[in-house]
Amino acid sequence: MKMIHAIIRPERLEDVKKALEREGFYGLTIVDVRGRGRQMGVSWRVRGSVYKIDTLPKVKIEMVVEDTAAGKVVDIMRVAATTGEVGDGKIFITPVEEAVRIRTGEKGEEALK
Repeated sequence: MKMIHAIIRPERLEDVKKALEREGFYGLTIVDVRGRGRQMGVSWRVRGSVYKIDTLPKVKIEMVVEDTAAGKVVDIMRVAATTGEVGDGKIFITPVEEAVRIRTGEKGEEALK
């Protein structure tokens, strides 16, 4: 199993969710986060003073999927989240040792279904 962590622009969240649903991927966790990368925040000038916000609001999507589905999920997310501009985000993939469904006690990939 793989954990997919995607950090994207908040305005792209609905497009990503809809794209995942169309392909049969429903289970995900969404967290509002702040961060920065090459985009380095935003600056603006007001009455001669420069104001800068160096961390921007982002959304983190977390999903656990079967090993064979990880590449497909990443492709779906990447296509749906892209604007072509700096600050579109990143996707990270990490191994998951075990999953347990609390209600039934199912383990492993059975807990994902």
